[in-house]
Parts: sequence; structure tokens; C-alpha cells
Amino acid sequence: MSNGRHRPEWQPATPPKDAVFASSVMDGVAGGHDGLPGQSGGGGSRPVARRRHLTVPDYVEGVRGGDRTILARAITLIESNAPGHLAQAQEVLQALLPYTGGALRVGITGVPGVGKSTFIEALGVMLCERGHRVAVLAVDPSSSVTRGSILGDKTRMEALARHPNAYIRPSPTGGSLGGVTRKSRETMLVCEAAGFDVILVETVGVGQSETAVRGMVDFFLLLMLAGAGDELQGIKKGIMELADALVITKADGENRIRAMLAQADYNQALHYLAPATPGWKTRARICSAVTGEGIAEIWEEIERFREVTTASGVFAERRRQQTRDWLHALIEDYLRSRFFNHPAVKARLPAIEAAVVAGTLPVTAGARTLAQAFEEAANG
Repeated sequence: MSNGRHRPEWQPATPPKDAVFASSVMDGVAGGHDGLPGQSGGGGSRPVARRRHLTVPDYVEGVRGGDRTILARAITLIESNAPGHLAQAQEVLQALLPYTGGALRVGITGVPGVGKSTFIEALGVMLCERGHRVAVLAVDPSSSVTRGSILGDKTRMEALARHPNAYIRPSPTGGSLGGVTRKSRETMLVCEAAGFDVILVETVGVGQSETAVRGMVDFFLLLMLAGAGDELQGIKKGIMELADALVITKADGENRIRAMLAQADYNQALHYLAPATPGWKTRARICSAVTGEGIAEIWEEIERFREVTTASGVFAERRRQQTRDWLHALIEDYLRSRFFNHPAVKARLPAIEAAVVAGTLPVTAGARTLAQAFEEAANG
């Protein structure tokens, strides 16, 4: 580009023919206004150095060496959807793969207001003090209007964010199911390669869509409130059937008695549900992140779960099944994207949509017509 305009780093070096990009990087001002240093006082202001472009060995060495800046950049690279980043991200993951799989992965969910961030901070600080290295993947809900997220989890986990053994990475949901984005699994692998032995995945907690987290963690922890009512009993039951443990939070002060009553009720209800993990009995517990009551016992329960399921082979088999499911999900995403972006489909889709909406064409017939057009074009 000319006239002081430069190509952003996320744009491909060799863009497709007739590609048009709406953004560019422009040279900065010379200075000398609003208190900024000008060029008359000392031979000009010092230019701002751009970030060094990292190679695959740079990423691998930095992640393995515990460099948090490079770890953050590696996760950003993996989360990026820019075509120029996808290939390098997969090369980085390929190089880091031998160092992954050693962490205990714990998913934590619950309704908004149950105290997920407060609970994670109490648990995380305790684990860090015991010598563990804890990575928290905190998923923030994205606005359905602006598509933006506040990403304020580090603010809510102030003590944990300051601990040298902890790393918190907030990520937006981007409207994905349950807030578990397609990149969350790969982010988890990078954190494991960086030496973190406990991965805590905090999810949005919006109901039955939250079950997506079950497919990427070893232990699924459901946080509940005492006295919240049974208006959403059907939703709660759907999640309870997937939980390896239930925890009634905020069991302190006058609420402690209500929490103990809720614990008894949930334990009785769990008696009639099939276990989420073969060979393991799901139980309800109480805790208070303020007083610390029950936090250590919950971690003991998680460690006991790993011992029992490792001995029975369920732990390893679950991970293998999760990897297979992940592969199938990515294949489906790729095929879906290729189908809807194919010119033959894009050309016929508006007319078929209009006919289906108008009631002149059955939905199944419309889908088969598009599939046939896609297959004919793909086969030449």
C-alpha cells in the first residue's frame, strides 16, 4: 500500500484475486501536540518498535520455558480466525503435542450469580499454595447485539491473578454453545504444554447448552444455590445427570442451614439418577468461598475421582472418546463451512429459502436440492 498505508498483519501476504479489505494500518502523527514530544526538541521522537514476529520454534521455546507473554501470544494465535494464522497455529500445536495431556481438567459451571469466579479463586489460590500450577480458562458471555465481551474475570479473581503459579485467560463466547468455543480445547493443550497441571474451565452457565463442557474435561463440577427454587428443575436435571459432583455455594452465616438442607435434598435426588461416570457416585457438598469451608474437601473428592477412574481405565477411555468426538466436530464444521461458502450453494440458497418460507417447497426437498447442486459442482 502507498500514502502511509500498510497491510495489517492478519491479512494474508498473498490475498485472493479481487479481494478487498476494509482496514489498513496508517503511519502515526509526527508529534508536537497535546503534550506529545515533537520533532523540534531533540531531533524527533523515537519510533515505536513493532512486536517481533515469532516463528514456530519461538512459540514452542517460549511456551515450554514459561514465558507468559509468548504463552498469551500463542493462545491469541490459536484463537485467531485469520487465514494467515491458521497454518502456523497448527504447526505450533503439533510441536507442543508431546508435552500435553498431563493436567487434570475440571469444568465448573452453574447459574449466573452462583459464585463461580469466587469459588474458582478460593480453589485456585489453595492449589497454588500447595505447589500446583493452575490455569483458568474463563469464558465470558458475548453480547448478542455488539458481539463484545467485558472479559472481567481477572478483576473478579484479583488474588488468584496476582499469584505466580496461576494464569487466567478470559475468552469471549462468541455466541458458541455453552461458551465453550471451538478453540478452547487447543488453548487447554497450550496451557498443559506450558507446565500447568490443573486446568479449570469456567463456563457461562446458561442452562442445558452448558453440557458442551462435559466433552472436554475430566471432572464436571456443578455449583448450585440453596433456596433458588425449582422453576428450572428440568434444566437442572439435565445438567445434574452430567455432573461428577454438586456443590452448594455460599454456605455461611444464616444461609448455612439452608445449604445443608439443600445438600440432603440433592443427595436424595442423585440417588435416582444414573452416574455421570461409570464406577463413580455423584455426591452433593457444601462450601463457602468466604470462610474456606469445604474447599479442601472438594479437591480431595476430585483427586479421589482421578484415582478411581484411572484404576478402572475410565479416565483414559473418556479422553480417547473426547478426542474422537473433537475430530468429528471439526470435520462437521469444515464441511458445513465449505458447503455454505460454495458458489453453487450461495447462488441457489436465496431462492430456495424464499420458496421454503412461502410454503411452496418442502424443507427436505430444498435441502436435497442444495446438496445435489453442491455435489454436482464439487464433482466437476
